[in-house]
Amino acid sequence: MDVRTAGVALALGLAPLPAAANSALPAGFVDVAQIVPSAQFDVRYYGTDNFVGARVEGYDAPRCFLTEAAARALAKVAADAGQQNLRLRIFDCYRPARAVAHFGRWAADLSDQRTKPAYYPDVDKGDLFKEGYIAARSGHSRGSTLDLTLIDASTGSDLDMGTPFDLFGMRSWPDSPDVTAAQRTNRDRLAALMMRNGFKPFDKEWWHFTLRDEPFPDTYFDFPIR
Repeated sequence: MDVRTAGVALALGLAPLPAAANSALPAGFVDVAQIVPSAQFDVRYYGTDNFVGARVEGYDAPRCFLTEAAARALAKVAADAGQQNLRLRIFDCYRPARAVAHFGRWAADLSDQRTKPAYYPDVDKGDLFKEGYIAARSGHSRGSTLDLTLIDASTGSDLDMGTPFDLFGMRSWPDSPDVTAAQRTNRDRLAALMMRNGFKPFDKEWWHFTLRDEPFPDTYFDFPIR
């Protein structure tokens, strides 16, 4: 582990991982593209179209890793979605702890408001931690959480969920009353597919799901995505 990574781990109160965990895919993790070949990937934190406005530390490739258990469950979601002429579009999967630390540094810099209109128009940046949109630790770092939406397989268009991915605010809550009936139905379709196959939702983000029986419930990984 290099000095920078060790510093992130210590800052987050994490036990340092072996050096090999930061340079190779740990045992129990898989590339989701190999398990769910029908999925499309839009890995936002690899590019600049995200709330930070820059590539996030630890995202060295636009790839998606999950624990094998989560990926196998997601394959069942994709199969069920296919029966409804739907496909999966995945925004994020495993997230290195160093990326979470990058989010924290961004959230603490109140002078940087460049992405506020697109990503948190109704929330003060200084309240993002308090309101639960940014956290010192993320379930994504345990490897069994992902962010995704549904695509109409006939048109290739995302279903209308009422908000874009990563919009911080009450309209993104799955049960928000501020979306149309059709948008709520689309959210319910996604949630039903995920929950039927072993995932649980998050009450502030319609796109966010975690495997109920995740294999590493207490481990926060920090290997880079390459």
